[in-house]
Amino acid sequence: MNNRNFDVCVPFHIHGGAFAGRLVRLNGVLQNILSRHNYPENVSSALAETTALAVLLANALKYKGLFTLQIQGNGPVSVLVADVTSEGKVRACAKFDEEKLKNAKELRKTEDEIEEVPHLIGGGYMAFTIDQGPETELYQGVVDLQGKNLTELALRYFKQSEQIDTILKLFVKRPAGESKSWQSAGILLQKVPLKGGKEFSADEDALKEAWNEAGIFINSLADDEVFNAELSPAEILNRLFHSSNLVVAKEKPYEFGCRCSRDKLFSTLSGFGKNEIEEMAEDGKITATCSFCSEKYVFDKDELLKH
Repeated sequence: MNNRNFDVCVPFHIHGGAFAGRLVRLNGVLQNILSRHNYPENVSSALAETTALAVLLANALKYKGLFTLQIQGNGPVSVLVADVTSEGKVRACAKFDEEKLKNAKELRKTEDEIEEVPHLIGGGYMAFTIDQGPETELYQGVVDLQGKNLTELALRYFKQSEQIDTILKLFVKRPAGESKSWQSAGILLQKVPLKGGKEFSADEDALKEAWNEAGIFINSLADDEVFNAELSPAEILNRLFHSSNLVVAKEKPYEFGCRCSRDKLFSTLSGFGKNEIEEMAEDGKITATCSFCSEKYVFDKDELLKH
């Protein structure tokens, strides 16, 4: 399904700019990502949710380069990673152990269930990285994994590292009926500090009440509403915040885009030693497959050794 209401992230603010938020809905992006892999349902769901969170966070940041969200652990799914360029190109992939996944589902008796990310990842960490190029300092925030779901993992980061009051809700919809594609969505709302760390000079009790009310509105958003293809993001936001001085900004479109290339992989492989290249070669050829888009590149062993 290609729909102009999806694969966009829409910034907004309410209550005179005291609270700023983002709403994202993904469909085509996920179809492009997941169709390149043969992931089990649990892994596809976890990656779809991770990708929605990555786009939400990237859209809320001012950067020129690459934002990466990576979740790594010791569970059946060892890695979930999604990165988003400042131009709106998205890619994502996962690493998992199929036997461990099967054993975990049998042990927990969850054969027909979609499990939450923490159950799949186990113990580990979540990292947010901003890379704006070789001449800039790499920014990274890391938090250990504690929580029942991906929302709680992310909120723990905001509480510990950013110390910003945040409301977050994530959604995933698996393929059903005629639909063959996954969908994911998310809504994020944060209190906006003024320069110097001072917040808006509104009545403190009124601001607290408005924040609690916004949380109730966000938690009322249901799957059938957020994934309704007939509703635009602005219409969804108006349903939630029509009484909260809502201002909707210009939406930003997102699309799948992988940055792999033959030249990049050749540069990487040619950096290995002679013995390592010899071990990787089969019938004089080395085949490298991109983890993100599954594109295969074939290199001649002698070509690499001469470089």
